[in-house]
Amino acid sequence: MLYRMELPDHVCPYGLRAKYLLDTHGFAVEEHVLRSRDEVEAYKAERGVETTPLIFIGETCIGGCHELERYLEIESLPQAAVRD
Repeated sequence: MLYRMELPDHVCPYGLRAKYLLDTHGFAVEEHVLRSRDEVEAYKAERGVETTPLIFIGETCIGGCHELERYLEIESLPQAAVRD
């Protein structure tokens, strides 16, 4: 499960990267896109987190994009790798 931010004036690159990493590692992604600042702030307050994305694998909260990279034990890919 992936919670990520996609506002009219900003798409979070870490959310896109997390989606890319999950897809390329064969995970079925249940994606929840937060589309307004109010929705983002309410979600962060509800979960007690300060940033998005937030990734869950099963019932386990992995954390954000960097924690996902560590979970998958991969080296950081160039940012361009998420654009394709």
